[in-house]
Amino acid sequence: MTFWHSFNQWMNTPFLHIGTLHIDAWKIIGYVGALLFALRWVVQALYRKRTGHNIMPTVFWTISLMGAGLSTLYFIFGKNDSVGILQNSLPAGVALYNLILDLRHKSAAATAAAAANGQSGK
Repeated sequence: MTFWHSFNQWMNTPFLHIGTLHIDAWKIIGYVGALLFALRWVVQALYRKRTGHNIMPTVFWTISLMGAGLSTLYFIFGKNDSVGILQNSLPAGVALYNLILDLRHKSAAATAAAAANGQSGK
C-alpha cells in the first residue's frame, strides 16, 4: 500500500458521528473551504460599510483563493466529484487573476507615490 493510499484512507475515516452525519478529515477541509468562501462576502460588506466604496479588498481575493482551494481539495480527494471540482476551480482562476491585478495596482501606486515624494528608491 502506498503512502498516498494510506493517507487518503486515513483522511476518509470518520472520527465524529452526529446522527447520520459522519465527519472525516476531508469533510473538515471542505467545511473550512465553504466557510472561507462565504466569509469573503462578509469581509467585502464590512469593507464597503467602513469605506463607503464598492471595492473588493485584497483580503477578499485571498480568502476566495483559500476557500476555493480547500473546497477543490475536498472534491478531488474527499469526494472524487468532478462537478464540485469544476465548480470551485473555475472561480479560483478568477480570484487569482484579480489578486494579481490588485497587487500590481498597489505596487504601481506605491512606486508612483514614492516618485512623487522625490524618493528614487535608492
